This record gives sequence, structure tokens and C-alpha cells, in this order.
Amino acid sequence: MGIHIRNEQGADSDTIARLTEAAFRGEPHSSHTEHFIVNALRRDGQLTVSLVAADGDAIVGHVAVSPVTISSGATAWYGLGPISVLPGRQGQGIGTNLMKAALVELRRLGGAGCVVLGSPAYYGRFGFKAHAGLVLPGVPREYFQAVAFGGEMPVGDVCYHQAFDATE
Repeated sequence: MGIHIRNEQGADSDTIARLTEAAFRGEPHSSHTEHFIVNALRRDGQLTVSLVAADGDAIVGHVAVSPVTISSGATAWYGLGPISVLPGRQGQGIGTNLMKAALVELRRLGGAGCVVLGSPAYYGRFGFKAHAGLVLPGVPREYFQAVAFGGEMPVGDVCYHQAFDATE
């Protein structure tokens, strides 16, 4: 059976939490709170896009997308992340498929664009790049990237939902 991408279902939340925690466990750049962030976004009704990669009945990957605010007042912008793939399944294209599906869904929903914090080498493959006028305060510019879906790139400070401060 091949990998298929689908929307999160109600019964998936515990599996997504375990998967996300496992995916970030050994990552030195991680806050190790990513699974708490996803749960807090869900609780607060802020998971605009929540997709899972399934291999048969087994969930092997997940991506979360939530609204962000921009100090300029630009609307319909979203933040992608966290994105998680089970450690034993990384490097098999699952994350790539989740990324592509999430961006397609954001466009379908009328999103103006998306921001992400992470590796320029990885996210650049999906059209993300750093923009001098779009800033996540306290983060090195090259790691905070954005892609616009046809409109202008906004200028201003970006703020993620308070769920990104979740610690439990």
C-alpha cells in the first residue's frame, strides 16, 4: 500500500501527538514542545490545515498550518509547522508530499501566502525564501521564509498564535 495524504480525523489526535514528539525528540534545534503546540492549536480552533500521511492505517507524517498576524495588517497569511515524519520513515518523500498538499490546500482556501521557520535549503524547494521586510522578531532572517500565492509580499513583523508558547 502507498502513502496517501488525508485530512486529520478526530481519532487521530493522540497518534499525531506521539508522532510529532518522536519526530522532534532528537532534533537539537527543537523546543521539544511541538506536540503541545499542535494540541493547543487544535484546542483553540486554529488548525486551518491539518493533514496526515498514512501508510495503510498507520499515520507516518503530519503537517499543521495555522493563521499568523502581520503588523502591516496583511490578511490571509498562514504559518506552516510543525511538520513531522516518523524517524524511521524520514527521507522517503513523505515530508515533501505533506508540504505540497498543505500549500495546495492553503491556495484552495484563498490564502494570500505562507511563512515557515526552518532550513532554507529544504523549504526553498517549495518556493519559500527570506524577505528583508518580513520579520519574525528574534530569529535570524535567513531561517524565516515566506511564499506569496500571487499577491504582493507583505512587510512587517509576523506573530504566530499563542499556542506556539504551549509547554504542556
